[in-house]
Amino acid sequence: MDLGLKNRTALVTGAGRGLGEGICLSLAREGVRVLAASRTASDLEGLVANMGGAQAGHSFLEVDLASDGGVRELIRHTTDTFGPPDIIVNNVGGNLGFTNPLGDVSEWRAVFRINVEVAIEINQAFIPAMQERRWGRICHVSSIAALENQGPPSYCAAKNALNSYVRSLGRYVAKDNVILTSVMPGAVFTEGGYWDVTSKNNPAHVEKYLKERMAINRFGRVEEISELVAFLCSEHSSFCVGTCVLADGGQGRVFYPSME
Repeated sequence: MDLGLKNRTALVTGAGRGLGEGICLSLAREGVRVLAASRTASDLEGLVANMGGAQAGHSFLEVDLASDGGVRELIRHTTDTFGPPDIIVNNVGGNLGFTNPLGDVSEWRAVFRINVEVAIEINQAFIPAMQERRWGRICHVSSIAALENQGPPSYCAAKNALNSYVRSLGRYVAKDNVILTSVMPGAVFTEGGYWDVTSKNNPAHVEKYLKERMAINRFGRVEEISELVAFLCSEHSSFCVGTCVLADGGQGRVFYPSME
């Protein structure tokens, strides 16, 4: 299927590894010129080279979006590189290591900042230009944690808030052909990620998790999420107004078969 994205421009955050890296590669294969942003230049350099390099129109910015001024720097750099982008993938996020259910409110603020506020600031900067052009696609990488207890409370709450934001704002901008969506991945295996490390350090736990928690009996693959994101960033997603897509391999408790 031709996604109709050739020569479009895209900004992808959290792009250096894992899902972000995969999303960049999927978009690049569709002919999109990608600006990849993350905290580690060495990861980004390799990614841009794999996409075809600067000669193919790709670039990167090393930036910490959690830092003061990080988002402003990204907005300025993106505008200077190729103007307001046609596509935004808000992938940066995480629980920041805050796992105490009764953690201080400052921890909640930090988690909400990186998972929700950063996306809002980026979107607010670029949506008006998308509306003027009457074309834009903004996909947010949420999580199954938005729907049920699949992580620390602050992370679950932040991803739920992100979905609510997508559902609500999506209605306001859809008339201008600016389509907001989110994807809610379950457990995906990424090189150097949690499940990679755990597979080496505690294989018995992984075996038990796959058997008891994953209906598909395996982890998700990066491309199973990145190709879905590419579709949601395409011409073919025009009816997906505020759509939040669950892609979890049957991990969610709502899918568990009856044990009676």
